Amino acid sequence: MTNAAHAVPAHAPPAATPPFLAADVGGTHVRVGRVQASADPAHPVELLDYRKFRNADYAGLSAILSDFLADGPRPTHCVVATAGYARDDGTVITANLPWPLSARQIERDVGLDQVYIVNDFEAVAYAAAQVDASGVLQLTGPATAPRGPTLVVGPGTGLGAAVWIPTAHGAVVLATEAGQPTLATTTELEMAIVRQMLRDRSHVSVEQALSGPGLMNLYRALCALNGHAPTLTTPDAITAAAVADQDPLARQSLDVFCGLLGSTIGDMALQYGVTGGVYLAGGILPQIRDFLLNSTFVERYLNKGPMREALERIPVKVVEHGQLGVIGAASWYLGRSDT
Repeated sequence: MTNAAHAVPAHAPPAATPPFLAADVGGTHVRVGRVQASADPAHPVELLDYRKFRNADYAGLSAILSDFLADGPRPTHCVVATAGYARDDGTVITANLPWPLSARQIERDVGLDQVYIVNDFEAVAYAAAQVDASGVLQLTGPATAPRGPTLVVGPGTGLGAAVWIPTAHGAVVLATEAGQPTLATTTELEMAIVRQMLRDRSHVSVEQALSGPGLMNLYRALCALNGHAPTLTTPDAITAAAVADQDPLARQSLDVFCGLLGSTIGDMALQYGVTGGVYLAGGILPQIRDFLLNSTFVERYLNKGPMREALERIPVKVVEHGQLGVIGAASWYLGRSDT
């Protein structure tokens, strides 16, 4: 949620941290947990209660938090992980949420003493180091890597990315807006798709192809290029048809998606000097894990000329921990409890 390597809240959390709320706000769902610090250094966050909500069912995050707090104890502090850019006044600039988000408004609506906001993938980066080996799918690279900068990236309603960077004084996380740069293409088909997409927009960003809505954009562009009217209306429908091999254009759309994802993540790994590994998070990838394994993802990820050898040394894994954003937001909060 910030362009700095890390963000220290304007009002630091108390040194002795009581249970608090942690929320992961996506474009489609909000996940909320009542959490507390754990004595286990390997898993410093203990999840006391957890629920998942559909954004479309609520007028805003305040209504969701109030629903969650209807039963059980009421913490006084809350940390919110969300996509976008936080202003100093506690509001958020984002293109992926259905309603405005304001930390100060939530405090007034819900009766909380303090609400903190952190970038969603910055939060996930704090949690990625806690994911057990059983929670990931290896795509390429060695099983382990030396401790070093680690990339967490994933397509969902948008595309988010953050870099976890170890230092002598503890880890810091670089939040990014990696979904907003211009999409780079490699094949003639990808170039044709971008030309088609440019007919109704002036800029094709990375997340306009590599996200749930981005998959829809790819499918519609391919339908237009092939002279077919689109028949599938949601990313889930495209994914299901592609995985079941029921629709050639849906399958081609997902093929293009996986290839572009591999190429883009290879670029990010080099741009950010990643050596410690790449974690792929986000709602889409666990649904297409077998498709992804058999796609051109790895080939495109490694296709960086003389830098192929460097990328071959980096583990690339799919993270399949559904509560990762909540745990990461809580980890961010607890990591600043002594500042």
